[in-house]
Amino acid sequence: MAGFKFERNLPHQVEAVKSIMRVYDGAQAKPLAEKAMAAVANPVIDYDPGYLYCKNIQAVQEQNGISGKEYFDCKESSPGLHTLDIMMETGTGKTYTYTKAMFELSKQLGIKKFVVVVPTLSIKAGTVNFLKAKATNEHFRQEYGSVIKTYIVESQKKSKSKKAYMPQAVREFVEAHDDGNVHVLVINAGMINSDTMSKKFDVSLFDRYNTPFGAIASINPFTIIDEPHKFPKEGVTYGNIQKFGSQFIFRFGATFNDQYHNLIYRLSAVDAFNENLVKGVMTYVEEFDEGKDIYFKLVSSSAKEIAFELHEAGKKTVHTIAPKESMAVLHEEMRDLFVLNANTKKVVLSNGLELKKGDKINPYSYAQSLQDKMIQQAVANHFKIEKELLTRDVRIKPLTLFFIDDIEGYRDGNEIAGSLKDKFETLAKAHIEKLLKEVKDERYKAYLEASLKDVSLIHGGYFSKDNSEKDEKIEKEITEILHDKESLLSLDNPRRFIFSKWTLREGWDNPNVFQICKLRSSGSTTSKLQEVGRGLRLPVNEYMSRVKDENFDLHYFVDFSEKDFVKTLVTEINEKSGAYGSDKVPEKLTPELVEKITQKYSIDEATLFQTLGEAGIIDFGQKFIDDGFEKLKSEYADAFGGLTKGKVRGAKEEKEKVTLRVGKYGELKALWEQINQKVVLEYKIDTEEGFATLFKGYLEDNLREFEPQGVKTRIGSINFEDGAAYYKEVESVNNKILPISTMTYKAFLLELSRALNFNIQTLHQVFLNLKEKLDINTYLNIQTVRIIKNGFNRYLLSKSMDKFSIGYKTISNEVHPTKLTDKDGKPLESINASEVGVYFADDKKVADSYFFNELYFDSDLEKQNIVKNIEEVIVFTKIPKNSIKIPVAGGGTYSPDFAYVIKDKQGKRTFHLIVETKGKKEEDLGKTEEKKIAHAKALFAHMSEDVKIEFRKQLKGKEIVKIIEEVMAS
Repeated sequence: MAGFKFERNLPHQVEAVKSIMRVYDGAQAKPLAEKAMAAVANPVIDYDPGYLYCKNIQAVQEQNGISGKEYFDCKESSPGLHTLDIMMETGTGKTYTYTKAMFELSKQLGIKKFVVVVPTLSIKAGTVNFLKAKATNEHFRQEYGSVIKTYIVESQKKSKSKKAYMPQAVREFVEAHDDGNVHVLVINAGMINSDTMSKKFDVSLFDRYNTPFGAIASINPFTIIDEPHKFPKEGVTYGNIQKFGSQFIFRFGATFNDQYHNLIYRLSAVDAFNENLVKGVMTYVEEFDEGKDIYFKLVSSSAKEIAFELHEAGKKTVHTIAPKESMAVLHEEMRDLFVLNANTKKVVLSNGLELKKGDKINPYSYAQSLQDKMIQQAVANHFKIEKELLTRDVRIKPLTLFFIDDIEGYRDGNEIAGSLKDKFETLAKAHIEKLLKEVKDERYKAYLEASLKDVSLIHGGYFSKDNSEKDEKIEKEITEILHDKESLLSLDNPRRFIFSKWTLREGWDNPNVFQICKLRSSGSTTSKLQEVGRGLRLPVNEYMSRVKDENFDLHYFVDFSEKDFVKTLVTEINEKSGAYGSDKVPEKLTPELVEKITQKYSIDEATLFQTLGEAGIIDFGQKFIDDGFEKLKSEYADAFGGLTKGKVRGAKEEKEKVTLRVGKYGELKALWEQINQKVVLEYKIDTEEGFATLFKGYLEDNLREFEPQGVKTRIGSINFEDGAAYYKEVESVNNKILPISTMTYKAFLLELSRALNFNIQTLHQVFLNLKEKLDINTYLNIQTVRIIKNGFNRYLLSKSMDKFSIGYKTISNEVHPTKLTDKDGKPLESINASEVGVYFADDKKVADSYFFNELYFDSDLEKQNIVKNIEEVIVFTKIPKNSIKIPVAGGGTYSPDFAYVIKDKQGKRTFHLIVETKGKKEEDLGKTEEKKIAHAKALFAHMSEDVKIEFRKQLKGKEIVKIIEEVMAS
């Protein structure tokens, strides 16, 4: 089977390596004077005046959009220890990146010896597997003409010899001569802190170095630290790392716990998700009818007694349990658990779960019925994904990872009916048999048939106790899961389900994990990003090539105790990436925001302002209306550097619908059809001179826009602001009109007359009259046309009702289809929930007369209206977004919020009411809002010939029942 094929020149990896190498611009690497040591040691970076180390770092940070003194910690001193930080999110290939960096340093500076420090044995195993893999070495041999020689520091075995020798890996690494290859010593934190590294040995190296630390320091290594957050600078391990005497330390990780030393490259979680460098995440939360608000918190422990605090129904009680006792003493749902051992630091349960003081467990998380349902859902979804991916031309084999607590039920459950293994195999077998009846693809059919021959081969497990396992079948499972990704991903191998505890965490991942089902609680609060990290990498196909340019999802299954998983994960991603925070809410649309949106979405400012105005996000003065800023972030998420909407989502978010109470449509029909008639806006300006006067007034009020500013050009550059990296290429500053003529006067007038729908002679006359104040010939370009169009449209809206009146004309009586009906006028069963509101609540019941079954709303005032039962209201509805577009002066539109059908108590008189809700007081209404409300009044006055319609605004503090009383009294 073919090995993994590493893709060359992935931009984010190449840029990270280039950032490292730019730090060494102007540097010279000088060999040691002593020839014997020069043959085995790295050359020393020379700090002669030509090498400006700190200035290079500042230049790299500037190029990469990294600013802030917290990221800069540079000292020019030489020789000395220097640290550089490279932030790369989980799943984006940081091991590959630092390996490539080693080869570049070898090629350009002659640095051949590196120490790689990892926090745990599992990460160490993964690192060694990568460095020693044939695919890795062949890949880099083709590019650099050399390979990696790996030396692994292991714990010392007792020797029968009287002489104590330095660890073999350290000795071989230090003594290795420069053979053109890259030499890497891999060591974990436990070994660094062991007596072995600081112990004096009888047999020294070079007759002068008798400790491992001293011997390694003698060769001037470059050190790479993986997962830097595991090595706080005040900790013992970090102190011992200094004993390597490294010339430079490169810290590669996704997390730094805000302890930075010269951050030179940053690929944040937001970048990784938004740029499709990793899978998206979809979560499935399994609900349970009982026990959602109950948990036990560990408050104290010792070898004799453990105390848990029970939180239930707002009450707290303390319960004690002794080691070896069943957890059923605390709660019946934990009857299969018992305390394995305990001390003052932690409690270990029989399922391997470790609890520390303050950790919580929910007893219902261990309920069998809940876990059974989660397994059923995960298995069903796996085969759905598998069918899609294994019937493609070039196939992708998906894997599913289960985290479980019932290890015995999995390992020892072969012959036990109802055991975890028995349930899983029975379920999987049923799905395979069902697929065999449906599938036509011959290759997938053969794969399913091979799976059915021995269902036990479709899954495998790895648990910490397996390290001493002698069973040949289990050993094969472990080898495949831990060390042989190629074999596990082979389509000749039916294994695609993996069961583990939390053993498979940092240091283990597989690019083809498409599902993680968490059947056991992790006890303590852990990073959600870390949890999903096992399956974030983009998948490889059957030829072991990375599949990009497609959107893939990691499906994550949790129980009700983690109902906020998506929200927490999104918050964590954005906060960790320094994305635009919710605490930074500007009052108005700033030039910086405009610039970021227009560049990211390739739209001009005029179009953006018009769109935002029509959507009710900003007013005439570009101030945010109500929660306009939140709406802006939702509509233009990519410009804020936050996580793109949909990259992390709950499974239910796929098809969020709001259902209609179809039986009520008959009562709403007359009003709904009336307000859905097609109308056009008429400007009641009697003469062409009236338009000319308005246009001249606009130009005179905005002459400052035509002040010559000179041509200012900004070349495209990479910028980093509020955690958002973006490409900026700007031709003009602010909204000034460029004093450049690129077209003839006639062509300019033609374009402007089309844009404004004006008579060309009227435009010409206005410009002639203003010649002394404005020489339009200086500004004959298409940008001038766009800015005048946008500005004059806003001007028309601001002057409507005062300088001229408006009217409406019905152009068509055909109203269907509408947002609530099909082309035949029949009500739909459901519509997209987003059409009705951005917020959802299930804690309140909608009013009996409301037209929708579910409570979606855009503001608290709307929510109050929707739940209010009013006797006189026959039916009322939230008007779906953009379904009623009222034309307003200047070319925009306006949409009200609610439609009511009301009858008096005698049932003799029917009222039709349209309501606009504003969560602000009258004096806080902007001019644009006031003008649009005036347009709505004019329209509904025009429509009232057939069905009388009242239009009212509902402001902060006014209840809808009061408005209805006023309408009925009128």
